[in-house]
Amino acid sequence: MADLFTIESIGNLVVLIFLQAVLGFDNLLYISIESARAPLDQQRAVRRWGIVIAVTLRIVLLFAMLHLLEALAEPWFHFDWTGVIEGAFTFSTLVFLAGGAFIMYTAVKEITHMLSMDHLHEAPDVEKTRTTAGAVIAMIVLMNLVFSFDSILTAIAITDVFPVLAISILASGAGMLLLADSVSEFLRKNRKYEVLGLFILLIVGVALLGEGGHEAHLKLFGYAVEPLSKTTFYFSIAVLVAVDLVQSGYQKRLDAERAREQARRD
Repeated sequence: MADLFTIESIGNLVVLIFLQAVLGFDNLLYISIESARAPLDQQRAVRRWGIVIAVTLRIVLLFAMLHLLEALAEPWFHFDWTGVIEGAFTFSTLVFLAGGAFIMYTAVKEITHMLSMDHLHEAPDVEKTRTTAGAVIAMIVLMNLVFSFDSILTAIAITDVFPVLAISILASGAGMLLLADSVSEFLRKNRKYEVLGLFILLIVGVALLGEGGHEAHLKLFGYAVEPLSKTTFYFSIAVLVAVDLVQSGYQKRLDAERAREQARRD
């Protein structure tokens, strides 16, 4: 515990809390969107229990990784089909690749569901009861652990002092608990931003696939898989948000102009 109260540890703790907050944005977005699949009267409890269980397991994962990092870094298997597929896959790369693929699948599935408009013609309770609260909590916990790998590996590169790492994770969990209901309520009242959130998750999935492929030194048909840089990632999100805001403002002006035109004709 003496290591916790050094100037270096306090500085690392501040950096890690900021890092966890930034990297936790996509996690919070996923939680807010996924919890909407639970029964309406259980959604708040689903978010809270999902976050609490996920944060607890994240600390367990952190403890395990600090002791097993060297073993987890060893490749589990290789592909060496020159010109087709090459790479060495560790536990962490498999988590990144599987998590990225699943997030992309979830985002595409939800976007397709929205475009079909079927949910507008369903009975009011059908959409809310088609997935049990337990299943949603399990999915939130699972995907939280996937998101955790990136942040935990980055955090361990900064410090290996367990109390500092654990406090930063607890602070991140507390922040998610405080903001989860607000974010979910905002998305519920502004459904168009749910589409924006799904496209952001799609980019997150691409980033995880790139990270996993890069760590595995994966080559497909002779081309190396490159990671999506953090700068490109955040710039892409900023562009998506900017386009959505500009389009919304432009649409409002068009609607107002059409309303004035219709009033003059009447």
